[in-house]
Amino acid sequence: MELKNKLGLGGLEFQYEEERISKQKARRLYDEHILDSFESGTYAGLQAIHRWLFEDIYDFAGQTRTLNLAKGSFRFASAIYLDEALRQISNMPQETIDQIIAKYIEMNIAHPFLEGNGRATRIWLDAMLKKRIGKVVNWAEVDQEDYLAAMERSPVKDTEIKLLLYAALTEETENRAIFMHSIDASYRYEGYARYKTEEV
Repeated sequence: MELKNKLGLGGLEFQYEEERISKQKARRLYDEHILDSFESGTYAGLQAIHRWLFEDIYDFAGQTRTLNLAKGSFRFASAIYLDEALRQISNMPQETIDQIIAKYIEMNIAHPFLEGNGRATRIWLDAMLKKRIGKVVNWAEVDQEDYLAAMERSPVKDTEIKLLLYAALTEETENRAIFMHSIDASYRYEGYARYKTEEV
């Protein structure tokens, strides 16, 4: 499904511009302390992150999808049940690492946006971790193939993803380099690797 974009571009040209613009916005989230002003652990907070990253690219930035989505053989939450699922996820507890990762897995299954879910939701996860337990994931230390395989299996068994994320936790929540490298790693999981966040 080719998504309509505000840039009027297609193919690789669009992919490169989407990456460049949204990485610029991701960098500003950190540098201008914008992320700290968003709600932590709620769908409203995730919507704010998604809207911030993609508002210059897609009309649907921050808007809950109304179409059904699948990735390979995995079907994300049905659009007709999405609003209720997102309410329930927002109300899930987020006091411990296990609770926060469980919430992250459920949001991944919900997949509320037409595009950009993974990139926005990983930032959302880190914002929760930082606020609740004083740690963030150093995504540059999370192997791409291991992560994608673990996330695919996480709705059935979450042990793998928990172990991967536990091993990459750091208390350096104010380390700008870790944030920038984490954005680059997060984008690389989705096939975006032309630009470095630090340099756009």
